[in-house]
Amino acid sequence: MPANSWPEKDSYKELDPLNSLLSDLSVDEESMIETDTVSLTSRFQGRRRKAALVLTIVWSGTIALHLASWGSIFILGLTTILGLHALVVVFTRPRHYPKEMQGDLPYVSLLVAAKNEEAVIAKLVKNLCSLEYPDGQYEVWIIDDQSTDSTPQLLAELEQQYDQLKVLRRSAEASGGKSGALNQVLPQTKGDIIAVFDADAQVTPDLLLQVIPLFQREKVGAVQVRKAIANAKENFWTKGQMAEMALDTWFQQQRTALGGIGELRGNGQFVRRSALDSCGGWNEETITDDLDLTIRLHLEKWDIECVFYPAVQEEGVTTAIALWHQRNRWAEGGYQRYLDYWGLILKNRMGGRKTWDLLMFMLIMYILPTATVPDLLMAIARHRPPMLTPVTGLSVTMSMVGMYTGLKRIRQDQKFQVYTYLLLLLQTLRGNLYMLHWLLVMSSTTARMSVRPKRLKWVKTVHTGTGN
Repeated sequence: MPANSWPEKDSYKELDPLNSLLSDLSVDEESMIETDTVSLTSRFQGRRRKAALVLTIVWSGTIALHLASWGSIFILGLTTILGLHALVVVFTRPRHYPKEMQGDLPYVSLLVAAKNEEAVIAKLVKNLCSLEYPDGQYEVWIIDDQSTDSTPQLLAELEQQYDQLKVLRRSAEASGGKSGALNQVLPQTKGDIIAVFDADAQVTPDLLLQVIPLFQREKVGAVQVRKAIANAKENFWTKGQMAEMALDTWFQQQRTALGGIGELRGNGQFVRRSALDSCGGWNEETITDDLDLTIRLHLEKWDIECVFYPAVQEEGVTTAIALWHQRNRWAEGGYQRYLDYWGLILKNRMGGRKTWDLLMFMLIMYILPTATVPDLLMAIARHRPPMLTPVTGLSVTMSMVGMYTGLKRIRQDQKFQVYTYLLLLLQTLRGNLYMLHWLLVMSSTTARMSVRPKRLKWVKTVHTGTGN
């Protein structure tokens, strides 16, 4: 889920009075899903006011539960509902996907938005231009977004080597970051299926032959392949990210098998052109284009599949500071989609199963981490255990089960011995310790979104070419 590009300029106004806040929430969101991306801009103002309202409700609600005599009963009831949902998720069998394409293979366009990627761009192009797919049936587009290193020179040389490689160089006036780059190149592409990769991506030669058959089901609007961490062995942080991606993919597969929400993850995402057109392309007013497109695809009645194999390799961030900045962007982008599309979600435009699944996911991943701070403060003040302990225990249990199962699925072709099971358990324990960072990230991000203007600027993960 890469960060988007922003101009050095804040488009939000200062906090307005409460009556302005409430009037802002009543904006008709039916017009958000439009084909004209520019028209979306005016619809996404007021995120900060909405975030402030959510923060107020979560904090005051948590404090009220501590003070109310029925607070414990409410939490036990909530834990029961979440527990039943968790059991269904755990015991659902994942879908089986078609292995081969019936009929002609569709034309595929592979897109990469690149900015200052001299360390990885040559290896990426060689990899993507060497896939097993019929000649002339796919193209590779690299959008050079005003690089200031040797990326333009390298791309000029690579264009002479690979017939399917095409390069679009953006002008200094171009805006919109990754979303803007993808929107700019889209009219020039020919693919029925559009695939998006990051500049550090590496894939297996049979990637297209494995993924494209999934689009035979007409409702499939997109497919996300598992993200694998190429430098996973480097340190605690990269090992944690490897386990996190296994957990994420497992949850995605289980959720989609239930008829719930599959989500895009930026790198290694495939989108049907007609589905993308129905959403109006990529939203240039969000910092996580993949999460935003996820919601808009589901609002337009498309399904998103998620698969363990094939996988796309990418570099994991290697320091706590880099992880903190990256996950803050992810958290804010994830929150933005609820703030932008809450009206359409509550109107059940996605359908009952998807709406329920999305609300359960929001509760576990966004609301409960935000409620942790007031819960701990009240527990300290009243000399009692945290009220949310049962729900927290359930969340940790689900994380352990999902991570262990996900890591096991990654090793599905290997022989399992006692040592293998012990290694999986160790990876799971370490991964869940690593996952505690999300509590800090989510609680701080929610507070910051509520009171501080967003500084709009280019933010990108530095790729070094190590680990691939």
